[in-house]
Amino acid sequence: MATIKDIASRLGIAVSTVSKGLNGASDISDDMRQLVLDTAVEMGYASKKLRAKSTRKVCILIENMDYENIDQFGYEIIMGFKLSAARRHWEVEVIPSDLNMQTAEKFDTYMLKNGFCGAFLLGFSLHDDWVKQLHKTTVPTVLLDNYIPVNQHVGYVGTDSMEGISLAVKHLYSLGHRKIAFLNGSKNSMVSDERYQAFIQSMTDCGLKPDDKLIEYGYYVPDCAKYHVPTFLENGATAILCASDLIASGVIAEIVKHHRCVPEDISVIGFDDLPLAAQLTPPLTTVRQDRTDLGKSAFLLLDGLVHNVTVSKMLLRAKFIERASTAPAKKIKNTASRSKSQNSK
Repeated sequence: MATIKDIASRLGIAVSTVSKGLNGASDISDDMRQLVLDTAVEMGYASKKLRAKSTRKVCILIENMDYENIDQFGYEIIMGFKLSAARRHWEVEVIPSDLNMQTAEKFDTYMLKNGFCGAFLLGFSLHDDWVKQLHKTTVPTVLLDNYIPVNQHVGYVGTDSMEGISLAVKHLYSLGHRKIAFLNGSKNSMVSDERYQAFIQSMTDCGLKPDDKLIEYGYYVPDCAKYHVPTFLENGATAILCASDLIASGVIAEIVKHHRCVPEDISVIGFDDLPLAAQLTPPLTTVRQDRTDLGKSAFLLLDGLVHNVTVSKMLLRAKFIERASTAPAKKIKNTASRSKSQNSK
């Protein structure tokens, strides 16, 4: 492992200058400080504090995810992580991230400069600068719902989308639904891609042919429903499976606007089992992700990575929660046949 002397020798500068760069001293230039940090990362340097086995300081970096209160998706995940970390006396900092932050500094440099020995990333996409840099990082890092291949320092935690979506589709099939629509989350998201593949496979397993007119990508917000529900209704959907409870809440509201009833006319299923799911009218049938357990699992995975246990993926089981937003499929009259019959009279 590189030392301060090794870094000084590589750069041809004094050991004291390297020390100042690593410790954020104000009496060297920003360019020199950045050069020292970048070289330290490149050479695999870790401070004595980070090397001390009794000292662990980690961060939860969060982007594009709400987490301030219990009704929001990230809240229980962070609580689960913190609970596990507290038992090991680890220090945890929750840090909101954005594109400007990622542009200003490399991921490894940021971690070294701030004394973090590991990170848990929430809400990031595969196109984010820091996620792209994880292919080569040596910092123990856990991602929620995103996967970095090959790198033994990075792990993935999530809920089994295939199992969850399959449970939902089979439930609708058992109720007689054959025209099942799927309103997915954001494009360019690994978890959205997984749920799309899970939907296609689950429909096929039930002997149903997925209809492209009944499959759309939106965003993980209620407002996206208004752009897609009308098309689903026009194309005869009797049920709509949603990639999140927030999407499902928007779908129910949009169905009501079109003077249809849930579940008498259209059945709706969500994904996540947020607290709001049981409070909707009607209460939402959904696929539960245990977010507290996700946080605990992320900590266990990060703890393993810190101690050189190279775990690639950790998947939690999904649980199907049946409430009042699903019911037997309503028979839809064949309007084309009726019209032909009337014209023949």
